[in-house]
Amino acid sequence: MKVIVCIKQVPDTKGGVKFNPDGTLDRGAMLTIMNPDDKAGLEAALRLKDQYGAEVTAITMGLPKAEEVLREAMAMGADKGILVTDRVLGGADTWATSTTIAGAIRNIPDYDIIFTGRQAIDGDTAQVGPQIAEHLGIPVISYAEDIKVDGDSVVVKRQYEDRYHMIKAKTPVLITALSELNDPRYMTPGGIFDALDAEITTWGRADLIDVEDGDLGLMGSPTKIAKASDKVRKGAGEKVVLDTPDESVDYIMDKLLTNHIV
Repeated sequence: MKVIVCIKQVPDTKGGVKFNPDGTLDRGAMLTIMNPDDKAGLEAALRLKDQYGAEVTAITMGLPKAEEVLREAMAMGADKGILVTDRVLGGADTWATSTTIAGAIRNIPDYDIIFTGRQAIDGDTAQVGPQIAEHLGIPVISYAEDIKVDGDSVVVKRQYEDRYHMIKAKTPVLITALSELNDPRYMTPGGIFDALDAEITTWGRADLIDVEDGDLGLMGSPTKIAKASDKVRKGAGEKVVLDTPDESVDYIMDKLLTNHIV
């Protein structure tokens, strides 16, 4: 069994975010983590490795520093890491990103399952996983809560509002994972040492199969960012000290009535 896990290095929002003049994220200037939903997908793949001896390949698209997230995946137990990086890929929206990743995956023969996270915390679109499946012409099952292998098929418990679906699909198939799918394992000391010395495969534009130049990077992105900013800081507000509870109530009610809240 061959399993591919698409992971993304995303900004650690606790450390703040920075933007380029064109409105895209300045990823090179921010602290980063592995996207939480992707880490759940990685854990699901590693459990298949534990159960069935699956070969797990982690793949990411990003700046050269995104190699860090691949080494983290390998320290957790992934067998291989592939970094897709090239200047022409910068500024990609979901369409250009999914096109790029699908073009890279076409280099990997005979895969059975592709895992992606439901969505990334830096975009929250939940579009890239299903788009990859569409590019590759394979079925997609989204919002996975539980996964079982049944011969050449998978059976997935899929979250759906206040209930769930049980869906069965033949492989190859793409599954998008919720962070609630599992509790990802920690890196092991031995895994960390091995990952530091492991070889990371690097692919660029020339390695993408069946991909047009016009579908890549910022120029190939139909989504355009009109404006982006960090959190808007609020002022201190109005501070009022009154003498009695009745005066306080009258003041608050006056404000609510004046602003047509009540």
